[in-house]
Amino acid sequence: MKFVKLHGCGNDYVYVNGFTEKVEHPSEVAKMVSDRHFGIGSDGLILINPSKVADFEMAMYNADGSRGEMCGNGIRCVAKFVYDFGLTDKTSISVETLAGIKYLDLTVKDGKVELVRVNMGAPILTPKEIPVDPALFPGAADAVIAQPLTVAGKTYDITCVSMGNPHDVIFMEEDVRDLDLEKIGPDFENHPAFPKRTNTEFVNVIDDTHLRMRVWERGSGETLACGTGTCATVVAAVLNGLTKDTVDVELLGGSLHIEWDREANLVYMTGPATVVFTGEIDI
Repeated sequence: MKFVKLHGCGNDYVYVNGFTEKVEHPSEVAKMVSDRHFGIGSDGLILINPSKVADFEMAMYNADGSRGEMCGNGIRCVAKFVYDFGLTDKTSISVETLAGIKYLDLTVKDGKVELVRVNMGAPILTPKEIPVDPALFPGAADAVIAQPLTVAGKTYDITCVSMGNPHDVIFMEEDVRDLDLEKIGPDFENHPAFPKRTNTEFVNVIDDTHLRMRVWERGSGETLACGTGTCATVVAAVLNGLTKDTVDVELLGGSLHIEWDREANLVYMTGPATVVFTGEIDI
């Protein structure tokens, strides 16, 4: 199987051209290639396939083999892949995902994609649509904003947002760089409040245009960045009155620029995409 490894702010995936490669049992392949000791090493597998409704389809699988609805860093890398490797010459493309069709604008320098701006769509706040168990938040029928949730004996105020996949966001006084995410992350991911598990963002507010964030991703563990999580975090910050609508978010792997156009109710994410290496592996 021929592949390209790319990353967006350190959130790395193995990409396969589905126009030329046939991948049987992609969930099993995702687990194999993601292994950082016996495989290629990645946060998952992304197949770039033909689409009947968009320019391309992105089929994304987490490191544990589970199918993901959407990946913000991953979709930026899809844009770089299809342009840099000659699958398109367009600088505005559409990509089909399980979270709907996303629209991307490419900034090209010296014939290569340098930055990608993604229309991530409208944030979803209704608990049942995220999904979040509404029975655990009886006073939050329309949205879970700064609601208490007890996880492993400690109570946190969480704000829940879906950007096509579920997120719960926690704003903390404690420096998130000091958190033991390997210990607390799985307790959030598998909490009964989240019927389809969840991604959790732990956030410090630096000022009203600057956040610092770490993320525990459903199915992958801690990653260096999460595009959908960064978008969910900015929406949550605005809803909690903590930031303006345009924010730079500092992640372990870099920074992303997020804009929430509240009039149109659309979230835009801008960030880099980088090719690491190309290769071929027996599967």
